[in-house]
Amino acid sequence: MVECGRNTMRIIVITGPSGAGKTYALHSFEDAGYYTVDNLPPRLLPALAAYCRTENHERCAVVIDVRAGAAFAELPEVVTELRAKEHGFKIEILFLDASDTALVQRFKETRRPHPMLRGPIDGVQGIQQDSIVEAIRTERALLQTARAFADSILDTSTMTANQLRDTMHTNYAPQSRPGLLVTVTSFGFKHGLPIDADLVFDVRFLSNPYYIPELRGHDGRDIEVADYVHADPLTEPFARRMTDLVEFALPEYRREGKAYLNIAIGCTGGQHRSVVLAEDLAARLQGEGYHTALRHRDVIERGSSGGRFLTSAAPTSETTNANSLSEERKTPGSGADRKPVLEKSSGQETEPVLSVVPSDINKIEAAQ
Repeated sequence: MVECGRNTMRIIVITGPSGAGKTYALHSFEDAGYYTVDNLPPRLLPALAAYCRTENHERCAVVIDVRAGAAFAELPEVVTELRAKEHGFKIEILFLDASDTALVQRFKETRRPHPMLRGPIDGVQGIQQDSIVEAIRTERALLQTARAFADSILDTSTMTANQLRDTMHTNYAPQSRPGLLVTVTSFGFKHGLPIDADLVFDVRFLSNPYYIPELRGHDGRDIEVADYVHADPLTEPFARRMTDLVEFALPEYRREGKAYLNIAIGCTGGQHRSVVLAEDLAARLQGEGYHTALRHRDVIERGSSGGRFLTSAAPTSETTNANSLSEERKTPGSGADRKPVLEKSSGQETEPVLSVVPSDINKIEAAQ
């Protein structure tokens, strides 16, 4: 379908039998930027059109179905009058349908009662006996006129929710198809797991710069810390396998319609190892065209005894150059460009007190 002109308001009226996917379709329109209304009586459609025009809503989607009761029969007349009297907007009727078998199965899965089984609805006699098949047939009879009047009919019998969403975006808002936003978060296990993490990688087995006095006060965005972490012979093979897994999974997440994915990489305090690997992974994904954000949850601002925490976000444009994603590695002592976001009462990072020599450092990581 072709999008209306910029000065034309578009109203999509969604109707059809219960269980055909009207709610999923309405959510898809809302995600695409439409102003949406559910279960509107037909006689209020002119008022909705006037409201949308007053509020400068250029696109609106509304569900009108048999829940309106006897007033539902007014839909064709109301739409016809609107089309004849009003100018400056386009109104379309989208009828979502599905086979009786599909509808019965969906009601069994959701365990929600069919509207026609709830008793009379504003003048429409409900089904007295508990028969979902009879309820579907009765509703179909009430929908015959609306179906014949519809501009488009879509059979959703074999569609999944994701397929229905994609169909709505393709036909009514192709420029607003939702993408997958990937957030790469570094964190410290001592401060707890990120509550929104989908994938968690533990890098505490890598050599810890915390035990190097000249590196302890810096974080993984500093070149010296990054070089130290990259010098560990385990870093490259782990990062390669982690990246392979993420790159394998991302297209599948996107195909299934996942809107957000948070990849969390954790070390002990969230200052060094996790930051280095998060920077590397985010730059890689950004370079491959993924909508990527970068966040260092537990990085502490230098010189702050109160332990302020920072958030470092990557550009959200998919066209951003990959090199712009990762902040340039800083030299020791720099940090004026860090922006405190969240106050946290804990002080500087503390590690278990152990008497070790450098050769024993890798052996004690598991004790953390």
